[in-house]
Amino acid sequence: MLHTQPRPTDMQETVFIVDDDEAVRDSLQWLIETEGYQVKTYEDPELFLEQLVWPLPCVLLLDIRMPKLSGLEVQKTLNERGIPIPIVFITGHGDVTLAVETMKNGAVDFLEKPFDEGKIKDLIHQHMQLAHELAQNAKLDEQINKLYSKLTTRELQVLERIVSGRLNKQIADDLNISIKTVEAHRANIMDKLQVTTVADLLKIALRKSPELAQP
Repeated sequence: MLHTQPRPTDMQETVFIVDDDEAVRDSLQWLIETEGYQVKTYEDPELFLEQLVWPLPCVLLLDIRMPKLSGLEVQKTLNERGIPIPIVFITGHGDVTLAVETMKNGAVDFLEKPFDEGKIKDLIHQHMQLAHELAQNAKLDEQINKLYSKLTTRELQVLERIVSGRLNKQIADDLNISIKTVEAHRANIMDKLQVTTVADLLKIALRKSPELAQP
């Protein structure tokens, strides 16, 4: 049966801090570590993007203004890579317009300097719950993609027809093969996707290709 829960060792809660101000990085790291999170800090946003390994449950505290690469550019890069890390932007006075733009692009919140320690803690706790869901979904998708890669072209054709509700005889007619061959393909599909019921098979197929659910 397909495992939907990541291993505990894969689920270390991490807070990334990307800010070119050393004092800000140090103060935030100290504060957040007292809450029990693993903290990784970066002065260089390009290095952060280079070293980031995802999925994992993490929240990103990201300075909106940095000399080498702005926070908005980092956010854009993550979006282009399909990495939905919850981002809390660090903003100064006069950055409200920029902060609104980051929210439109998917940021979950922003912090204004000077920081309210209680608010920082609340935001991290709140968004880490979302981070767990995002990481688990990504891991499940990775697992499904790996299983799907084992299917042959013919098996994919049969699976598509199973999901659309076609009976074995109809599938056999569609593909000009025997019913026994369809049954053999069904058995191979169930085995390769590690499911034992048609209901579980449909769940995986529809997660992989939601458009199959359309009439």
